[in-house]
Amino acid sequence: MKVILDQDRCVASGQCVMAAEDVFDQRDEDGIAVVLTDSPSAELADDVHHAAAVCPALAITVEG
Repeated sequence: MKVILDQDRCVASGQCVMAAEDVFDQRDEDGIAVVLTDSPSAELADDVHHAAAVCPALAITVEG
């Protein structure tokens, strides 16, 4: 699984962090999301897919 985050589309809602805190975080200065690991373990797959689904900007893509 590969996680891709389009920071230009991110609206800093924090939904991804709440859904998958081991994979996403937010920058302190503006709240834009960052990916902590772009290849998370299989155990986190459900959380990552949920994060992508609840992102209001549809800024998260999950491949694989």
